[in-house]
Amino acid sequence: NMKRFALLAALLALPSVGVSAGVDVSAYARRDQFNDIKISPNGKYFAATVPLEDRTVLAVLERGTNKITGSLNLGRNTSIADFSWVTPDRLVVSGADKLGRLAEPQPTGELYALNADGSKIEMLVGWRVDDGGLGTTIKPKQGNDKIAATLIDAPPADTRTVLISARPYTYLPKDVYTVVNKLDLFNGRLQRVATVPVRGARFNLDNAGAVRFAWGSESDNVRKLYHRASDNADWDLVSIEKNGRFETPVGFSEDNKTAYLIAEQDVGPDVLISYDTATAKRTELLRDDDVDPARIVYRNGTQTPVGVFFNDGKPRTEFLDKASPEARLYRSLEGAFSGSSVVITSQTSDGRLTLVQVSSDRNPGDFYLFDTVAKKAEHVLARAQWIDPEQQAQMTPVQLVARDGLPLHGYLTVPKGSSGKDLPMVVMPHGGPYDIQDIWGYNQESQLLAAAGYAVLQVNFRGSGGYGMAFKQAGGREWGGKMQDDLTDATRWAIKQGVADKGRICLFGASYGGYASLMGVAKEPGLYQCAVGYVGVYDLSKRVGERARQTTSTGNWAKDWMGDDAADLAAVSPNRIADRIKVPVFLAAGGEDERFEHSKLMESALRKAGVPVETLYYEVEGHGFYIEAHQQEFYTRLLAFLSRSLGGSLAATSGGEAKTAK
Repeated sequence: NMKRFALLAALLALPSVGVSAGVDVSAYARRDQFNDIKISPNGKYFAATVPLEDRTVLAVLERGTNKITGSLNLGRNTSIADFSWVTPDRLVVSGADKLGRLAEPQPTGELYALNADGSKIEMLVGWRVDDGGLGTTIKPKQGNDKIAATLIDAPPADTRTVLISARPYTYLPKDVYTVVNKLDLFNGRLQRVATVPVRGARFNLDNAGAVRFAWGSESDNVRKLYHRASDNADWDLVSIEKNGRFETPVGFSEDNKTAYLIAEQDVGPDVLISYDTATAKRTELLRDDDVDPARIVYRNGTQTPVGVFFNDGKPRTEFLDKASPEARLYRSLEGAFSGSSVVITSQTSDGRLTLVQVSSDRNPGDFYLFDTVAKKAEHVLARAQWIDPEQQAQMTPVQLVARDGLPLHGYLTVPKGSSGKDLPMVVMPHGGPYDIQDIWGYNQESQLLAAAGYAVLQVNFRGSGGYGMAFKQAGGREWGGKMQDDLTDATRWAIKQGVADKGRICLFGASYGGYASLMGVAKEPGLYQCAVGYVGVYDLSKRVGERARQTTSTGNWAKDWMGDDAADLAAVSPNRIADRIKVPVFLAAGGEDERFEHSKLMESALRKAGVPVETLYYEVEGHGFYIEAHQQEFYTRLLAFLSRSLGGSLAATSGGEAKTAK
């Protein structure tokens, strides 16, 4: 669909979105123009992933002319998991299958390569490698169809091969051993480089392209970290996870003698440390009082960390050397785009041209090309140019204290132009729940709800990621317990602050957030006026059993983190205590989601208990609605449902009038 590709260059003017009597839900259901964009090492091309109705494709554009020079379309119901420029004019692409909008598309382990001019498209690795598709000209190599692969990196000064992590093709990687292979980008030939004595291993390279670290775990989920001095050396066990604490490699110094690790702590957030590979001496480098390092900043073209991002309320950067070129560049860009989050996404090999993503709570993202010599920034693309940042709602970081004294962090979004007081409010718990974190930035559902007149409260309850291992572990086996109490305490905090009208508050969440929404109205009668569960989990015993049937490691994880006593799990399963729910419920789910049966059980239990319940099910959707028409219908029904209890705006019809709530 070349017309859709043209959107990357055309930037056609579209009406901006603002608050009105009827909310234009299509603006929030609509996909971004593209997902990722990266500049080629020589600066001649941009490569970008473009979401279409039933797939995501890769497009290569010539910089300056915006002419499409090459593309990769893997077919219906496929996606691009990732892509990398591995030479100045050749890309490696990881394939994925879409499982819905809320879940990340799952990589299939298939790897493709193509030239920037669209030539020499090859399928190199994957279970479909021998089907002759995509104009593949190489003869399939025996065994390339039996493995799933992930790109690790391109060895320095090599224009033909990359290093990949490969494993036998299975549903989950943790049950099998992984190896490192060198993969020829033109003929698919594999050469084994490293094996490691632990299952599900991940790998870390030094700046010479040597595989130096590996880490993984057996079915007991206890992580082990191995190191070796060179490609020819034996592996040494560096550390074993203890009390849930571990160290994860993130890079090497320029001389490859010092490693950098993210070290989990007994108390407080993770810390960036250096590790002398000869003496094993560890030295603390960067830490925040509240949050983990969220993203590493690397020196261009190297594996050498120079700084980190901290999601401390609004994202901020800290650098190991405040006078380094990278620190000065970031400070310059942050000054130029004050109030926004600035991330350098890719650079040319010489460092002159830098592709910068600028985003905020009100802006889904703009990309600029910054010339570090001329000191000029040129706008390249907007993710969603139909969104006018000036008309969007502001997201404010907030802090509160749970009933047991645990500090909690979250975000409050209030409608643009409102007083911020005595508002109808939607509490929106995130999914996961473990290791997932709500962060400052553009959130389409917060903006949709704010446009309808609601305050939106998001809180990183215990168990969430980003605040250290102790904070995560505090949520262990606390489904319906202290994790739920954190949401309750945050709701009462918002009432006490005068933000929320105590008689007009509802819960809305997806996945675990759907569970927490239904559990909230069961556990706290009188606090909430309604609940929305989107692709939720509602029967914990059933969910533990589902995870146990996948693999031994996932079964052990579920028992460790959710619980293993049937009576205890039943006591905090919303479908088992539906008679406690006294307010209207809206359930939405996809028939292809492995959790779909949970919504059916929840609906049945609510109807049996006489609870008003409405549903929106799409048989062809997965763990979140992907088709825009379905997403738009969900948002339309969501606003109508919330309006009946809270009084906010409805969705606008195509003529601009508000739809009638039914």
